[in-house]
Amino acid sequence: MLKRINLTGNPNLGVYIAVTDEIAIVPFNLPEIMENDIKEALDVDIIRTTIAGSNLSGALTVGNSNGLVLSPFTTDKEIELLKSNGLNIAVLNDKYTAIGNIIAVNDNGGIASPLISEKSVNIIEETLDIDIKKSNIAGFSIIGSLAVVTNKGALLHRETSTQELELVEKVFKVDADIGTVGKGIALVGACSIANSQGAIVPEESTGPEMVRVEEALGFLDDV
Repeated sequence: MLKRINLTGNPNLGVYIAVTDEIAIVPFNLPEIMENDIKEALDVDIIRTTIAGSNLSGALTVGNSNGLVLSPFTTDKEIELLKSNGLNIAVLNDKYTAIGNIIAVNDNGGIASPLISEKSVNIIEETLDIDIKKSNIAGFSIIGSLAVVTNKGALLHRETSTQELELVEKVFKVDADIGTVGKGIALVGACSIANSQGAIVPEESTGPEMVRVEEALGFLDDV
């Protein structure tokens, strides 16, 4: 299912909300109507918590069906809360703390910024049970902000090259395409959330943008 919403007037859904096929990590102050939208569109359980004392869960978390990897500043209380929900958790000890902005993963693989350390790459690979490839996309290292990746498809920054699309498809083992959301926003990872069941894009997303999202993420195959 595809929905259009704003997070209290903010289009940066992917910065504030972390999503896998099973769960969505959302801020404590998320309005109940938006929680219901997320449940309906993505068919997930909701976990309300901060990460590293912040509402920026999407920017500070990356995960797939096998676990979650968290910012180095995540507190013990936050870790215990996530573990109590049955999640496999690892915390990176890396100077780049906004790991959700610089890593994109699904259950088949991952692409990380070249800036991230090899030690962190090894932790991600072990926790999420995937292989990680380091690469820039569209000339940028903020991979998680540039890409929305699920187990069914991937949507990337509009300036992603053909060669980079081929790399994405090889790593994630899904079809991929370029596009925008929110009436021209190229940072599709920062401004949308998605899993195998659905996607949520900013309220101002146009009809053509939504069609591209559906096509790229494989939802038209379900019709």
